[in-house]
Amino acid sequence: MRVAVIDGQGGGIGKHIVEQLRKRMPDLEILALGTNALATGAMLRAGATEGASGESAICFNADRVDLVVGSFAIMTVYGLLGEITPAIATALSVSKADKLLIPIQRGNIQIIGTNRIPLPHYVESLVNEVGQRIDKQKSKT
Repeated sequence: MRVAVIDGQGGGIGKHIVEQLRKRMPDLEILALGTNALATGAMLRAGATEGASGESAICFNADRVDLVVGSFAIMTVYGLLGEITPAIATALSVSKADKLLIPIQRGNIQIIGTNRIPLPHYVESLVNEVGQRIDKQKSKT
């Protein structure tokens, strides 16, 4: 399974996701896709297999992975303080890859039905879900 972790700004959320995925699944192929080089670098230092930066890299790879993970903001035009371009949001939305998104609630978007819990708890839930999907995929083969 190939997983894309997408983040922007300083890459803090993506870094945390990559660290936890790598700790639990050492052989997982993790593609760090940052809206900028700083975010990509943080995710690579955290253990991503490979990385690329910018709108073109995210759009190009959106359909070349099995799973996309990150905060809900990566699907929102101008999310992450404007770093998510319309092209990125569109590429991710139409990608056939499954998406596991953390409901970070910033700005003027509130996701109803979610609990406000600390980021590490969201990341733990995300990593557990990735693990379950990998286990399910292995049992099919």
